[in-house]
Amino acid sequence: MRSTITQGIRRAAQVNPRGIATICADRRRTWVQVTDRVARLAAGLQSLGVAKGDRVAVLSMNTDRYFELYYAIWWAGAVATPMNMRLAPAEIDFRLEDSGAKVLFLDAEHLPLYGQLGSSKAGLSHVVAMEEKADGFITTEELIASNQPAEDAEANGDDLAFIVYTGGSTGRSKGVMLSHENVCQNGLSALYTIGYRQASVYLHAGPMSHLADGMSIFAVTLAAATHVFMPRFTVEECLRLIEAHRITHLCVVPTMVEMIVQGAEGGRHDVSSLEQIQFGSAPMPDGTLKRAVALWPDILFLHGYGMTELSPLITIHPPETRRPDIAGDLLKSAGKAGPNLEVRIVDAEGREVPRGTVGELICRGPTVMRGYWNLPEQTAKAIRNGWMYTEDAAWMDEEGYVYIVDRLKDMIISGGENIYSSEVENALSRIPGVQMAAVVGVPHPLWGEAVHAVIVPQPGAQLSAEFVIAECKKAIASYKCPKTVEFRTTDMPLTSAGKVDKKVLRAEVAGRA
Repeated sequence: MRSTITQGIRRAAQVNPRGIATICADRRRTWVQVTDRVARLAAGLQSLGVAKGDRVAVLSMNTDRYFELYYAIWWAGAVATPMNMRLAPAEIDFRLEDSGAKVLFLDAEHLPLYGQLGSSKAGLSHVVAMEEKADGFITTEELIASNQPAEDAEANGDDLAFIVYTGGSTGRSKGVMLSHENVCQNGLSALYTIGYRQASVYLHAGPMSHLADGMSIFAVTLAAATHVFMPRFTVEECLRLIEAHRITHLCVVPTMVEMIVQGAEGGRHDVSSLEQIQFGSAPMPDGTLKRAVALWPDILFLHGYGMTELSPLITIHPPETRRPDIAGDLLKSAGKAGPNLEVRIVDAEGREVPRGTVGELICRGPTVMRGYWNLPEQTAKAIRNGWMYTEDAAWMDEEGYVYIVDRLKDMIISGGENIYSSEVENALSRIPGVQMAAVVGVPHPLWGEAVHAVIVPQPGAQLSAEFVIAECKKAIASYKCPKTVEFRTTDMPLTSAGKVDKKVLRAEVAGRA
């Protein structure tokens, strides 16, 4: 049988029955209450005809009902298919049809989208509103109130738990298949490495449709700790919730760290409860990390790296390198391989490269996905001899610390030289007056590609392209430095995970060329 996800929530109700499980707006529920609601909602799903292996899609902001729905889907033996909140109707249509979703759950904000869907409607047997009441829709609260608790279906560890669609930055979006065993192994790894305990209070600041935040859905539950939900990220609300609920753990992407640092510098909010800030999904600019460490010298900074196909955790900082005063430059690394993974850096032929040499990061272990939904050829390309090829460029030092330098597709090749965007962005972030920086490759008649920088200045800063390029040349080789610079007063385009959307940025730059 092996591990199944619902074992974690059943255990939480057993070992911490009166402990607060979820906090969302003015709702607070214990682990016993949440588990009862999960079992009733699972019965509600079964009353709608959901059977073992059926796909149930969800499009919602972060809420306690989203959390309960995830566990109810698995309690019923079904498969969760979360949807990115930024998707256009046509993209939702594709995911619903490709996955064969039987039921779609929508929160109040996304209910109007149902009317904009096209051919995917025909495959849906029901649409459920994640609210108390909604005209013309069944609601989650009605399903919970009208059903007795169902018995846990107790899925097998090899059974499918998730189909999570990737962003599709290189073409068609792919559905990543994750089993119960994948998710449980990742949750146990996160529980061990992050160190959640029953007294921990975790803030879901990132979207729950992404496994960067989803990882904590399982790990925090395994600790029988407390989940606090933030429907939409804003700096002010994030700081307010940290103070109000004495948040101990927070997982964000570097762009969110930058925004939180700016918002917290005035000292209007008490964030002394924070023990750890976990960050990942993109390299942290040096300037951002230095400002964060200076502002919060007593907070542990935990850099992790992962991808959906790995459930998602791959590497994470060990406890001895989470204190900024001890870790030093090691904080720039993504840590070491998780406790249940092997990691290698290889060349284009799959041969392991010497330490300190950049290559492609590959890994194997029990968290490697089952494959891509309905895409056997793509699966065979990604997983070779049990090793998952990440398409991320990285290097490893002599102590096993991994340094992520770029997505291979984001690497800029200029005059035959490989230029890693994160290295250039780090140099730019250290320039006084730079709030945020991103670089992309643009066509060049002689060198093939040239580095183009897009910079958001700090308020009141007076920057010029000449100054930026000159300062950059003080930090890195001149061939790596931007040849052109543009300044923008609007925010960078971001993905729903909070990373700079390089695909959109390239299109914007190309449109102005």
